Amino acid sequence: MNPGSRMPASSATPTAATAARTVLGEADIARALTRIAHEIVERNKGAADLLLLGIPTRGVQLAHRLAERLAQIEPSFGGEYGTLDVTMYRDDLRRQPTRAVGQTVLPGSLDGTIDDKVVVLVDDVLFSGRTIRAALDALNDLGRPRVVQLAALVDRGHRELPIRADYVGKNLPTSRSERVRVRLSDVDGGADSVVISGVAS
Repeated sequence: MNPGSRMPASSATPTAATAARTVLGEADIARALTRIAHEIVERNKGAADLLLLGIPTRGVQLAHRLAERLAQIEPSFGGEYGTLDVTMYRDDLRRQPTRAVGQTVLPGSLDGTIDDKVVVLVDDVLFSGRTIRAALDALNDLGRPRVVQLAALVDRGHRELPIRADYVGKNLPTSRSERVRVRLSDVDGGADSVVISGVAS
C-alpha cells in the first residue's frame, strides 16, 4: 500500500436497528382469543362467577372480545366485563407523576363488589409484571375474589416480579430494547396486529 493512500475506515458491526415486523395478524389474534376463551372455560369448569377485567387501554377491548367468545361457548355467561384502572397503584408515579386517571367500571350486576368472583385480568402485553402488580393492589380495594387469573395476548418475557400469566396468546422472545405494540381495530384503526420494532441485540 502506498504511504499516501488512505486506510479504509474500520467498520465494526454495531447493533442494527430492525425494521418493524408483524408477528401476529388479524386472524392470528382472533384464533388466540378463541383459544384463551376455551382454556378459561376448561380451567374453571365453566363460566360461573367469572368476571373479566380489562386493563386500559387495549386490555379493555380484549376483555370485550373474550366476553363475546365466552358467551358463545357458555350460554350461562352473560357477556359482562369491566375495566380496572391501575393508574394510582403504579410504582413509577414518582418518576412520572403526571398521568391521566381513568375509571374502574364493574358490571352493574355486581353491586360494586368482586367478592367470591373468579376474576380474570386481561392485558395486551405482559412485560415486567409491574402493571399486573398494580392491578392486584387495585383489586384489594374492590373486595376479595375467590381467585385471580391473568390472560395476556402477548408475553414478551423480561419479568421483574414473580408474576406469570395463566393464559397466553403468544409467547414472544424479545430483547429489552425492542418495542412490542398491539394494534386493535377498535382502538387504533386498521387491521388487528402485533408489531415488533426497535433494536435487536
